[in-house]
Amino acid sequence: MLKIKIALFAGFVAVAGALSPATAQEAHHNLVPEKQNWSFSGPFGTYDHAQLQRGYRVFREVCSNCHSMKFMAFRNLADKGGPEFSESQVKALAAEYKIKDGPNDAGEMYERAGRASDYFPWTFANPEAAKAANGGALPPDMSVLAKARSFHRCDWFPCDVSNALLDVVTQYQEHGPDYIVGLLNGYATPPAGEEIAPGLNYNLVMPGNKIAMAKPLSDGQVDYTDGTPKTAVQYSRDVAAFLMWAAEPKLEERKKTGFRAMVFLILFATLMWFVKRRVWADVAH
Repeated sequence: MLKIKIALFAGFVAVAGALSPATAQEAHHNLVPEKQNWSFSGPFGTYDHAQLQRGYRVFREVCSNCHSMKFMAFRNLADKGGPEFSESQVKALAAEYKIKDGPNDAGEMYERAGRASDYFPWTFANPEAAKAANGGALPPDMSVLAKARSFHRCDWFPCDVSNALLDVVTQYQEHGPDYIVGLLNGYATPPAGEEIAPGLNYNLVMPGNKIAMAKPLSDGQVDYTDGTPKTAVQYSRDVAAFLMWAAEPKLEERKKTGFRAMVFLILFATLMWFVKRRVWADVAH
């Protein structure tokens, strides 16, 4: 019986490997993003509010030129657990944008300065305009990008499953930010013999190694006033943290609630154990 089970398992592994040769071939050049050290990782992690403020600046000056963030309003920048800009700062940041509004009494649309209640506007009027300006590629919305992106640390069956189970135990949930940092720093010269079509760029992390977005970050591109190094690597970490907050703005609250729930369940289970012993103490076993 044991031999039959071993044979069945070996056959299943072989079939699983044979079913995905294209995936393995497609990913053979891909570099696995390096795990970053985030303040918000783990069961008690919290956002670094200064980092979120820097990340917003990178998004504002670089990413928002192409990408939208349609689910985020300026007022959210003042929320507790986020960048925590002051109300006056939020009003000033919103006023940097021009918002199309109307119609007015004459039935015409007009532009006005942004307000805290406005949602982040997009540079382009519609997706077709965005595609036309980006060589036919539509820049993805960044509202939940950090939660939507993930990666596999290996492409064969047992390893994939074991890493997924390990992530549950270690509470590793930073696939998205790690991927974003890796992608933004993964631009490289294509190897000899690798053909890159016009309008595409070679990237070590991007699946298939070809990406329409040109390298967006370079040293000294965004001005920091808090003494933080003005390097492309630092920019990528800061904007990745900001995008993680945009995708999960209630992360700190969720972790606090989860901790309280675990404490309650442990105390409740302990109480039930003592009650059980008390109820059955005089019953012969």
